[in-house]
Amino acid sequence: MHSETAQANQNLEKSWSIRFEDLSVGWGDTPVLTDLNLEMPGGQINMILGGSGCGKSTLLRHILGLNRPMRGSIYLGGHNLFELPRRRFSLLRRRMGVLFQDGALLGSLTLEENVALPLKEHNLFNKAKIKEIVLHKLSLVGLADFADYYPNQLSGGMRKRAGLARALATDPPVLLCDEPTSGLDPINAAQMDELLRDMNQRLGATIVVVSHDLGSLFNIADRAIVLHERRAIYNGPPDDLKTSDDPYLRRFLNRKATV
Repeated sequence: MHSETAQANQNLEKSWSIRFEDLSVGWGDTPVLTDLNLEMPGGQINMILGGSGCGKSTLLRHILGLNRPMRGSIYLGGHNLFELPRRRFSLLRRRMGVLFQDGALLGSLTLEENVALPLKEHNLFNKAKIKEIVLHKLSLVGLADFADYYPNQLSGGMRKRAGLARALATDPPVLLCDEPTSGLDPINAAQMDELLRDMNQRLGATIVVVSHDLGSLFNIADRAIVLHERRAIYNGPPDDLKTSDDPYLRRFLNRKATV
């Protein structure tokens, strides 16, 4: 038990925080989010919520470095992402795992081959070591017996779990998840929640989850960020949302239509 605690503390020390300073993001000349100043602490599960079109996925794309901000800075692990030299920028991006909304598995490859992709792309290990790592990651998500299956032979929940195994292949300090429970029944959604919490505790990874799932929010999130009308109207512990008197937050949590 002592060794597990020591490992967890060591992981936490290596965790990357994510910080926005005067950040504005959008498309062309149209801002989607403006003047964000907040931090997502390292080693925690941070959930970004808000209505459709509020900028959740746009913000995720900017954290990943796929789009440049209109103004301001994004810091990952203390590094200003968009001021890094090209090579260091690429190396930093390699250290981020991504779980896409639909799993984004390649249909022509087996699960083993899909999960091995990031390891082969970065030329990190020999074939034997890659196979060992892949089977370990698949076992963590309960799919060790399905390594030779193709994505179309699996359920939607299994494909999402396989996508999570691939996102974790390189033991990333940052894991970005886009709607990990969407399209899943309550039991599979709860299983995905448990997997994310388990990975957070095992690896000490900083996890950012974009979601509409209020059940997941109160089950696994350490911090909630709610976006509305181009800004972050809440940034703090999920339980404190329950006592907020903000009209939008009350409607959002209680699933009430605008009147």
